[in-house]
Amino acid sequence: NFKKDVVYYFDEMIGTYHYAFAHPMKPLRVAMTDEIVRKYNLDQHFDTIDLDFAEINNYYANEEKLTAFHSDEYIDLIRTVTPENRASYEDQLYRFNFKEDCPVMERLFDYCVSYTSGSIATAALLREGHFTYGINWSGGLHHAKQSEASGFCYINDCVLAILELLKTYQRVLYIDIDIHHGDGVEEAFYLTDRVMTCSFHKFKDYFPGTGHIDDTGKYAGAYHAVNFPLD
Repeated sequence: NFKKDVVYYFDEMIGTYHYAFAHPMKPLRVAMTDEIVRKYNLDQHFDTIDLDFAEINNYYANEEKLTAFHSDEYIDLIRTVTPENRASYEDQLYRFNFKEDCPVMERLFDYCVSYTSGSIATAALLREGHFTYGINWSGGLHHAKQSEASGFCYINDCVLAILELLKTYQRVLYIDIDIHHGDGVEEAFYLTDRVMTCSFHKFKDYFPGTGHIDDTGKYAGAYHAVNFPLD
């Protein structure tokens, strides 16, 4: 029984995940943001997605959903690798680009499921017509590739949310205003005209180094990638 126009996702466990000492990515900021939102009583204006972890894992971020974009082997690695057993997976970690920016953190798979399921669940509620807007502060991990961790991102929840929207909508416009180019999302849809990706980002000698103004898509996706590089 939804009453409002905005759906809001927040997992109370998000603040307990920790990348590494001195790592710039801090999921605790998401919990702090949620606290500010509630202190200002903004929660009066939205409905909150209230899911327990089993429900999230079984439906919104199950194997079928995650491998709609990512490779089976890549998801299996995220599911099984831990700081304690990582020595047994060094070859895969190297191949899938797990470096200092994407460390093997405690409860890695749980963290990925947490932020990814929020984006997929929100997209599902939007495409079913229950809401017009959705918010997931923990999402937006736009650098992850099909079989590659990159730039603090392990699972690309943006791509998975778009795939969810495409079940209902013929076309989706993705707008990315992060300071870094949205390379993972652009690459995922570079050859299709069903998704237009539009990225505003800092360019020249800056991670990830992609997003040139002349990168506009290929084949059916020609002119469906828009890049706005900035100094």
